[in-house]
Amino acid sequence: MAAKSLGEFEQIVLLAVLALGNESYVVPIMSEILKRTGRKTSHAAVYVALTRLEEKGLVVSHLAEPTAERGGRAKRFFRVLPEAVARLRESQSAMLAMWEGVEEMR
Repeated sequence: MAAKSLGEFEQIVLLAVLALGNESYVVPIMSEILKRTGRKTSHAAVYVALTRLEEKGLVVSHLAEPTAERGGRAKRFFRVLPEAVARLRESQSAMLAMWEGVEEMR
């Protein structure tokens, strides 16, 4: 059975984490998405996507030590797993295949 395809936003979030060095948290992920796509996102939207991706076994997370600057709260850092990279490549290939010939029709 083929793996369930990734949604557009899931792909964007995964690529942002990869671009940030594979150890990032929600705020820089939001900034990366805005910088690369011009798309504003909310903390909640990114966190929900990351939680879903973690449930699918595509990312893992860990909590850093709490810091005084954050009022004693800890940051949750995310890392993309190799399976996610494979799924991203499959999605990219599928989209490129779908675009073949479309440009010529316009």
